Amino acid sequence: MEKSVEQTSKILLSLTPSEVAVLREGINFLRNKRDGKNYILYKDNSVLRACKNMCKHQGGLFIKDIEDLTGRCVRCTKHNWKLDVSTMKYVNPPESFCQDELVVETDVHNGLVLIELHPPNPWDTEPRKVEDLTFGEVQVTYLTHACMDIKLGDIRMIFDPWLTGPAFARGWWLLHEPPSDWLERLCHADLIYISHMHSDHLSYPTLKKLAERRPNVPIYVGKTERPVFWYLEQSGVKLTNINVVPFGVWRQMNKNLRFMILMDGVHPEMDTCIIVEYKGHKILNTVDCTRPNGGKLPENVDLMMSDFAGGASGFPMTFSGGKFTEEWKAQFIKTERKKLLNYKAQLVNDLKPKIYCPFAGYFVEAHPSDSYIKETNLKNDPDELNCLIKKKSSGVSTWTPKPGAILDLARMLKDPTDSMGIVDPPAGTKIFKESWDFKPYIEALGAAVDDEIFLYSSWVKEYYNWAGFKYYDLVIRVIETDDDFNPLPRGYNYLVDFLNLTFPAERPCHDRPYEEIRARVSVMRHIVKHGLLWDDLYIGFQTNLQRDPDIYHHQFWNHFQIKLPLTPPDWKSFLAQEKH
Repeated sequence: MEKSVEQTSKILLSLTPSEVAVLREGINFLRNKRDGKNYILYKDNSVLRACKNMCKHQGGLFIKDIEDLTGRCVRCTKHNWKLDVSTMKYVNPPESFCQDELVVETDVHNGLVLIELHPPNPWDTEPRKVEDLTFGEVQVTYLTHACMDIKLGDIRMIFDPWLTGPAFARGWWLLHEPPSDWLERLCHADLIYISHMHSDHLSYPTLKKLAERRPNVPIYVGKTERPVFWYLEQSGVKLTNINVVPFGVWRQMNKNLRFMILMDGVHPEMDTCIIVEYKGHKILNTVDCTRPNGGKLPENVDLMMSDFAGGASGFPMTFSGGKFTEEWKAQFIKTERKKLLNYKAQLVNDLKPKIYCPFAGYFVEAHPSDSYIKETNLKNDPDELNCLIKKKSSGVSTWTPKPGAILDLARMLKDPTDSMGIVDPPAGTKIFKESWDFKPYIEALGAAVDDEIFLYSSWVKEYYNWAGFKYYDLVIRVIETDDDFNPLPRGYNYLVDFLNLTFPAERPCHDRPYEEIRARVSVMRHIVKHGLLWDDLYIGFQTNLQRDPDIYHHQFWNHFQIKLPLTPPDWKSFLAQEKH
């Protein structure tokens, strides 16, 4: 029977009556002199609301928003996210997230305290005694990108197997050459964890090869709002043993091994992370989570791994016009990558794992048509992050993995300087890929170009009605292009007005928000035909974007990247109707 862990509370800040008396109406920035932590308190007559002065996106500091005329908003110094502290809702991105609130209590002497409630940490239920490990009992082998092969006693567990083919249509390709026995490793796994549906983690080319050999391999995913395997039936990949696991609950594999899947605090509908525990020793894999488990994570784990590289977005590389000059992009990328390094280093410093490994960032825009992206989209160096961690956090060992390299947890915990703690692949092993098999994947995408549905211009109306996004003030123009984003003479060029979901022949009033999307025809038609999410377009660098004014339309992109219907358009009925 599980032991219950009671909710606790902690007083973060106390104000004396005289300090309470000088609080102004509206926004108050407060600092605890004892520990230097910052808070925001909003006062509106007798109503008091408070939160930590920490953006839930990537932990940035809020300051006064000089553009806000309401007196209720603050702005994050990292990415300009805006929070309305009167409601504790973010207004930029709009209708996106809520800030975690603190409890405000006034004591009998008219002082004031800010209290943080601490619900029980799920990983603290039924705590296990830490047992000694023998050398070789727990070994972590890096395969490529976010894929680790972990030996835990007699059990083999694999994370996020992307080991062949591209991700995001044709935009991402593996940087590292995986070990030659990668398919054998997958086939002999006792369980595979797939963190989320992005194709650098949920790789259908990889899973297709696995399913041909062992379709019943146990695969575990979190119970996200958007099912991880929503596309499985259409994909033709026949996997028969997929297990959907509730969040925050230990899944027991044997007497020594259990794991727990947790959701992301920023993208709970799709991103997850995992804690693996063997004989009381914990491995924390935060994968791509922006704010894993809302920032509440176990400290002092034996091994922590996380993404590090940046560059996993179409912004700003695929944008043109206005401020998006090459100089602006270069400076933006340099600044953002540095912020990400500091954020990851601070997270490691806060959690204090014994060993840290940067992974889930080893990809390259290898196709010749994406040479501009490859040159522009510079990524963080894992060794630079590890050096920064060494400066910030004494006692944390770091590991920059190479394909086939093995970390022996028992040896590293006993002596981080043990030469056998991390064994690199044999001399002469190919580390970086030198060539990629582009042709079959490019041809597979191109098969949709000549599909019969595109003989009828009414497919545009059919598709966007199926998508179901409307009542939003935005007009888009979609232009089908070649690989260099030049409009095709016979390609479609159409407008969609999402305010009333109409398809005008000319652009409506030029005061309306407008976005032009030039999209490579093969990828765009492949996505339309199969009802896929637009991440393949946006994260895969398959578009060239211009917007007027320069505003991020969160609701539009969030819908097409996450919230499209789970079943594809009924093109069979569409064709029957058109032919009739």
